[in-house]
Amino acid sequence: MTATALSVEQLARRVDPASLPLRTTADVAAHDEAIGQARALDALRFGARMQAPGFNLFVIGTPGAGIDRTVRALLQEKARGEAAPEDWVYVNNFAQAYKPRALRLPSGRGPQFRDAIAELIRDLGAALPAAFEAQDYQARRRAIDEAFRRKQEQAFSALTKEAGESNVAIVRTPFGFGVAPLADGGEVLKPEAFNALPESERDRLHALLKQFEARLQEILQNVPRWDKERREEARTLDRDTARFAVSHSIDETKTRFADLPVALEHLDAMRNDLLDNVGVFIGPAQAAAREEGGEEQEWATIGPLERYEVNVLVTAEGSAGGAPVVEELHPTLRNLVGRIEHVWHRGLLSTDFRRLKAGALHRANGGYLLLDARSLLTEPFSWAALKRALKTRRIRFESVDDILSLTSTVSLEPDPIPLDLKVVLVGERWLYWLLAAFDPELAVHFKVLADFEDALDRAPAAEAGYAQMVAALARDASLQPLDAAAVARVIEHAARLAEDAEKLTLHVERVRDLLAEADFWARDAGRPVTTRDDVQRAIDEQIRRAGRLRERVQEAMLREIALIATSGSKVAQINGLSVLTLGDTSFGRPTRITARVRPGAGKLVDIEREVELGGPLHSKGVLILNGFLAGRYALDAPMSLHASLVFEQSYGGVEGDSASLAEACALLSALADAPLRQDLAVTGSINQHGEVQAIGGVNEKIEGFFDLCTARGLSGTQGVLIPAANAQHLMLRADVVEACKAGRFSVSTVASVDDALAALTGMPAGERDAEGHFPADSVNGRVEARLLSYAQTRRQYGAAPAAEGK
Repeated sequence: MTATALSVEQLARRVDPASLPLRTTADVAAHDEAIGQARALDALRFGARMQAPGFNLFVIGTPGAGIDRTVRALLQEKARGEAAPEDWVYVNNFAQAYKPRALRLPSGRGPQFRDAIAELIRDLGAALPAAFEAQDYQARRRAIDEAFRRKQEQAFSALTKEAGESNVAIVRTPFGFGVAPLADGGEVLKPEAFNALPESERDRLHALLKQFEARLQEILQNVPRWDKERREEARTLDRDTARFAVSHSIDETKTRFADLPVALEHLDAMRNDLLDNVGVFIGPAQAAAREEGGEEQEWATIGPLERYEVNVLVTAEGSAGGAPVVEELHPTLRNLVGRIEHVWHRGLLSTDFRRLKAGALHRANGGYLLLDARSLLTEPFSWAALKRALKTRRIRFESVDDILSLTSTVSLEPDPIPLDLKVVLVGERWLYWLLAAFDPELAVHFKVLADFEDALDRAPAAEAGYAQMVAALARDASLQPLDAAAVARVIEHAARLAEDAEKLTLHVERVRDLLAEADFWARDAGRPVTTRDDVQRAIDEQIRRAGRLRERVQEAMLREIALIATSGSKVAQINGLSVLTLGDTSFGRPTRITARVRPGAGKLVDIEREVELGGPLHSKGVLILNGFLAGRYALDAPMSLHASLVFEQSYGGVEGDSASLAEACALLSALADAPLRQDLAVTGSINQHGEVQAIGGVNEKIEGFFDLCTARGLSGTQGVLIPAANAQHLMLRADVVEACKAGRFSVSTVASVDDALAALTGMPAGERDAEGHFPADSVNGRVEARLLSYAQTRRQYGAAPAAEGK
């Protein structure tokens, strides 16, 4: 039972540049397939081809893996071989202006239809006024007006003549027409003269006046009817004149769209509306007459000619062909389902069909829509709107104002547009699983999961494939070539990023950034090819830029502000290792862990947990340690230990169980009174059987202790104990490897608590003999003896009060 020192080859797995199939990345053929993502790519291809409802895709992976680029490239490749979607246009609904009509037109025909209608409107704008200014129209219109005037005059003239023969006058008053008797001189009989007449004469005149009043009233009642007939005749004349003027232009336009029934239907509706509203083309007088007729423009904000325009919502005209692939980076509700714009008009917000604007669903209809899941879910109402659209397979214009009833404005109810597209959501794993747990509709609408790998199994073939990926990244970013040694260093760093010597990271964005920085330093040095030194400098500069906090932490230890010993031995004190992660930067930091013991009731106090600085995983590790002690030592006696464990000078939270091995060694050192080497640092978690388990951040932890020892001066005895399972994860810096090679530092593995105790104390850990006893001069023997003595002490204290009571 002892620690096993690792060989230099085990500390970092290097890449032989000669094993790579290239001299420079310029020699590598183009390779755009995402390496190591066969399962995810198969899922993407399946989801893109599957036409059944609900088989949309949810793509998950770690940020920085270049998922969006890969998904976009695959979708674009598939979309190129598909037919372009149909165009959609909105036109005025002449019967119900607040319900614009949506017309489906063949791909690319929407702008043609819009331009044809615009040309038609321009032609009619000239042809209609000309038709109404023609002499024939003017003569016929004057004839209608003259006939009305003549009929009115004839009726009044006949009545006036007959009344004059009966000595009755037709007079005009401020209140209209009236009748009055005439004197012999032809003047209107004054009231005094009328009252002076005999009663019989007055009765006769009263009867005569009533008779002519009735006939006058009949004529006055006929005047509005005659005027209505005049207007009807004028309107019929206007329609006939307009029909003659517009029929040729509309029929000519219809011939251009004879294959489109919806276009022909709209042109017929446009013709009827033109004939019904022809006054807008022939000047203010006729427009006023039209208003007299009781017709009123329903949408005041829309001009007389604009009502016939065509709003092209989406079109394939000008595209490179194929189905659309749309990526919406800001999926607000209006950006997703479209928006209805409003304008101020007479103190109110108004709108019309021309102000309908397409959303991402419209633009991607017939193709593919790519959305970031986090962005979608953080936008109010967007996720619900997307699910509604997928459920109904219709795109409806929605707004936050309408949903919340925030404003009362003139709005529209446009025809919904049928939805036929593939939605691809890209997000992190935790987001997908959280959504799957709380939203059952996710499984209804997103049936295909594409899970991108984080790392690639490292093998010679994989390294060659990774070199191809590096070459592709450099080519896509227009970087200068990298030589084989530089590519080898990139591959080594990829293993470091994967935190596993047997894996290569697939976080493509971090590799892309490294290549860009290496290219910068190569160009800065005037080299036409990027070398290994350039790649190494890029790595070093990345560490240096984020190294302020790491340097301050090390400075505190060197100035003994933070107490960390790197030499000598001490009981119940050990150097644990932790990792600080800030953003993309991680570094290791030694931490002093101490233990104190005394007889008690079997309580192990985790000071970090008591003051609520310890996280649940750290607390779990301490409880496992407690179980390890209780199940291994003094099995025939009650646990009579009171112990405390603490991370010294720790003023922030502590999380994780990677210090449980160090805590166990400190506690056992205190019980055995066995000094622990301070020139060794320890990391690893344990289970209840005392087996050491793998932990994370092993490279950073080793390098953190190495940096401190280097700053103080390497003694040749310093080193780190790590779990045996972590040996496969080592990708240490070159300076650490060189120090180990020279015998000035060491990295050793342990598989059990006993291995660690033997290495730290220089004493045998001890195993139970056939009778179940540990050797007295072993660490375990001392621990068990101390615990048995604590149990005896506890019994003695328990017996004393009982004796006094007797």
